[in-house]
Amino acid sequence: MRYAQLVIGPAGSGKSTYCSSLHQHCETMRRTMHIVNLDPAAEVFNYPVAMDIRELVSVDVIMEELKCGPNAALIRCMEHLEDSLYNWLDEELENFTDDDYLVFDCPGQIEIFTHVPVLKNFVEHLKKNSFNVCAVYLLDSQFVTDVTKFISGCMVSLSAMIQLELPHVNILSKMDLLQDKSNIDEFLDPEPRTMLAGLNQRMAPQYAKLNKALIELVEQYSMVRFTPLDLRKERSIKYVLSEIDKCIQFGEDAEVKIKELDEDMGQLEL
Repeated sequence: MRYAQLVIGPAGSGKSTYCSSLHQHCETMRRTMHIVNLDPAAEVFNYPVAMDIRELVSVDVIMEELKCGPNAALIRCMEHLEDSLYNWLDEELENFTDDDYLVFDCPGQIEIFTHVPVLKNFVEHLKKNSFNVCAVYLLDSQFVTDVTKFISGCMVSLSAMIQLELPHVNILSKMDLLQDKSNIDEFLDPEPRTMLAGLNQRMAPQYAKLNKALIELVEQYSMVRFTPLDLRKERSIKYVLSEIDKCIQFGEDAEVKIKELDEDMGQLEL
């Protein structure tokens, strides 16, 4: 069994910084983790790239060929990736062995993981190649300044969860850059009635039923809980990684193998 994180979230939410910090943390812990670039428009990396979509296709090339803008070009690039699952991707995955752990650094355009089926098909292909996959959705904590923005972030996350059909970990990123953390505490473990009251206070009366439906939807799908991530603190990175590892059952297979080895050794001694 192999393992993978699909790191998604709006542009500027800190996905590449998260991947870089995660790689550094794992190096310190003497744990192997491979970072994969899935952004065909990326230029600079603060981590070693184990696999790079730009070797297959790039936004600049597509923009020049099709005479289109960067967003349209990115969609075309991702569709090209989808068409290359059984050749380019399979060839790249042959470089990794059982128990390898890959982190896919995805583009920031939200339509990639909410509207088009490219990433869903990409994930299904990973599963066929014996990968346990978890979606890691990052939301910039500096963006969450009131209940309306928080609910907006939840809706995008929920849309991605429904589209990808994966175990899902939500992270409030850039906590280390937040000057005043007092306003963010209420969103880490929010109370639905409090959120509903906040929405009703900020919006016109005719939206009361919509507000109630949104809060009930968020509560029903357990999307109201975000894990804060402060990249200055090793324990924060360690905690987030442990939550993701639980979702993809990383380490459980190793424990089973050790147990089986102990039992075999015991039988030999007998």
